[in-house]
Amino acid sequence: MSYNNRQLVSSTGLMKGLHSGMGLSAKFMVLGFVIFTVLNVEFASSIYSAVRGWIQATLSWYYILVAVIMVFVCLYLMCSRFGAIRLGNDNSRPEFSNFSWFAMLFSAGVGIGILFFGVAEPIFYFDNSGGFGYPNNPHADRSGVTEMTMERALHAMRVTYFHWGFHGWAVYVIVGLCLAYFGFRKKLPLTLRSALYPIIGERIYGPIGHAVDLLAVFGTVFGVATSLGLGVSQMAAGLNVLFGVDPGVTTQIILIGIISVIATLSAVSGVGNGIRIISEWNIWLSIVLLAFFLFGGPFQWLMGLFITSLGDYLWNVIPMGFWTAGTEGNTAWQGGWTIFYWGWWISWAPFVGMFIARISRGRTIREFMVGVLFVPTTIAFFWICMFGGNAIYLELNAANGVGTAGIVDTVMSWNLPAALYGTIALLTDISSLQWIMSALTTFLLATWFITSSDSGTLVITTMLSMGNDHPPQRFRIIWGLGEGLVASALLLAGGLTALQTASIAAALPISIVLLLMVYGVIKSLHEDPSAVV
Repeated sequence: MSYNNRQLVSSTGLMKGLHSGMGLSAKFMVLGFVIFTVLNVEFASSIYSAVRGWIQATLSWYYILVAVIMVFVCLYLMCSRFGAIRLGNDNSRPEFSNFSWFAMLFSAGVGIGILFFGVAEPIFYFDNSGGFGYPNNPHADRSGVTEMTMERALHAMRVTYFHWGFHGWAVYVIVGLCLAYFGFRKKLPLTLRSALYPIIGERIYGPIGHAVDLLAVFGTVFGVATSLGLGVSQMAAGLNVLFGVDPGVTTQIILIGIISVIATLSAVSGVGNGIRIISEWNIWLSIVLLAFFLFGGPFQWLMGLFITSLGDYLWNVIPMGFWTAGTEGNTAWQGGWTIFYWGWWISWAPFVGMFIARISRGRTIREFMVGVLFVPTTIAFFWICMFGGNAIYLELNAANGVGTAGIVDTVMSWNLPAALYGTIALLTDISSLQWIMSALTTFLLATWFITSSDSGTLVITTMLSMGNDHPPQRFRIIWGLGEGLVASALLLAGGLTALQTASIAAALPISIVLLLMVYGVIKSLHEDPSAVV
C-alpha cells in the first residue's frame, strides 16, 4: 500500500486540493443528469421508472438477499475474534464522546426521515382500504388480521420497524466499517475505492476506483438534493399551520436556499464544530418533542405498545427479512415499500457510511458494530412508536368509530406532510401548545436536514480530494450550495420524484460494490496480525 494518493491531487490551479479529473467528471455528471431530467421530465421519469420497475420485477430477491447478508455479516464480525481490532492504530482512541457520536450517527442516518414518515407509515400499514391498488399490509393480511384492531396496530409497527431497523442500518454499518478500517488502520484514502484494495490492489487508483467514487458522489448528491426538495414540502406545511404561509413552490424554494446556506456554513466549520453542535442540539430538542408525544398521549398505553411491538419485531425480523411476495398485489406492495427502502438505504450507504467512518476513528470493531447497529435503531423504534402509536391510538378511539379521526384520510390522500401536524393538533386542545409543538417540529425538520446536508457536502469533497479529512473550504461551499441549486431546479421542473427513482436504481451497482467490500474486509481482517486467535 505504498502508492502515494496525493500524487493524484492537484497542487496548483483552480482544482488545487482535489483530483482534477474526478472533480470535473462529478460536476459534468451532476449537470448532465439535471439537464436531462429538467428538459423533459416526463421522458426522464418514464426511463427511471422503467429501470426501477424492472429491478423490482426481476431483482427483488436480490435486494432482499443483499440486506440479509449485511445483517448476518454484522453479527458475525461483532461476535468474532476481530472485534477487538481498533479502527486506527492500536493506541488510538475515539475522537468524540459517546453522546456526540450517537447524535451525529442518528442525525446523518435517519433524522428527517422518521419525522416525515413517523406518523404516516404506521398509519398506512394500519389502514385496510387498499386504496393504492395493493394491500396496505400484506404481512397482517397473511396472518388473517384484516380489521383495524389493536392486533393490526402491532403488525403496522412491526413492518415500520422492519423498514427502519437492522436491515437498513446493517448496510450503513458495513460501509462505515470498511471505510474506517481501510482508511484509518490501513492508511488508504478515506474513499469508497479503498475497500476494494484486497481485491484489485493498486488499481483502486485507476479508472475502476474513479468509477466507484463517482457512483458514491452520484448517490450522495441526488440523495441529499431529492430529500431536501421533498422534505421542504413538510416544512412548508408547518409554516402554513403556524403563520398561514402559502406552502407552494415559492416558499419551498426559499426554504431550500436558507437551509443550503446554513448547511454549507456548518460544513465549512467542520465535523468537530458545526456538524457536532447542531447534531447535539437536535437530540436535546427532539427529546422535548418526544416528551410531548409521550406525556401528551396515553403514556401507559404507549409504553406497553413499545415493549410489545419491540418484542414482536425481534421475534419476527428474521422470517420477515427472507419473505418474498408471491401474488400480484403483494409483489406490488413489496416493490413499492420494502424493495424501495432497501434500495434507498443502499443508495445512501456511501454517503452515510463515509460520514460514520469519519467520526469513528479509534473505536474497536465491536464497539463500532454495537453502537451503530443497535443505538440508532432503538432510538428510531421509540420515536416511531411515540409518533405512529399516538396516531393509531387516536384512530382506534375516534369518536365516530375506528379510522375516523382524520389521520388515516390524510395519509391515504398522500398528504404526508400534514399527517404529523394533524396528529399534534389532536393530542392537545391547548392552542398555544399546539403552536409551540408545531413550531418545534418545523424547526427540527430544518435542523435535521441541515445535519444530513452538511454531512453530505463533507463526504463529497472528501472523496473528490482523495480522502482528505479536511477538504478545501471553497469546494465545500461550491458543493454545499450546489446541492441546493440541484434541488431547486428539480423542484421547479417537477423532476424531484424522477431523480428519487433514479437514485434508487443506482442502488443496483452500489449493491455489487457492497458485496465486494464485504469480501475485501473479511479477507483483510483474516490477514491482520492484531486479530486475536
